[in-house]
Amino acid sequence: MTNDCEYIFELPIKVRDYEVDAEGIVNNANYLHYLEHTRHEFCEQAGFTFREMHARGLDPVVSSITVRYIKPLGLGDSMVSKLALSRRGPVFVFRQDIFTPSGEPVVRATVEIASFCNGRLSRGEELAEAFSKYL
Repeated sequence: MTNDCEYIFELPIKVRDYEVDAEGIVNNANYLHYLEHTRHEFCEQAGFTFREMHARGLDPVVSSITVRYIKPLGLGDSMVSKLALSRRGPVFVFRQDIFTPSGEPVVRATVEIASFCNGRLSRGEELAEAFSKYL
């Protein structure tokens, strides 16, 4: 995973005490929460909360996540979670990277999203319409 994308959204996040393990570093599973929180905040900024999408019969779901852990963060550390978006057929690809405030890479991730419309797997046209200005 190289850093060759154009980010369309970023979110500052601070590590909280309950997110660190016995070694004093962020537990690897918490990075998945940071990535998910960033996607949710992006969707809200784009004009669609997950609740609103669901009410319209649209449910984007994670089909695959690839994460590369590069640098650990600890209690009280800050980070910037960045996101880029592309589409590959019916799959929406979120390139999500987390950096220290000085720009050092912490995590590089690719999250693939499938779209369900009214409970059925769809070709993603409804989600593409919602994200049209970002694709």
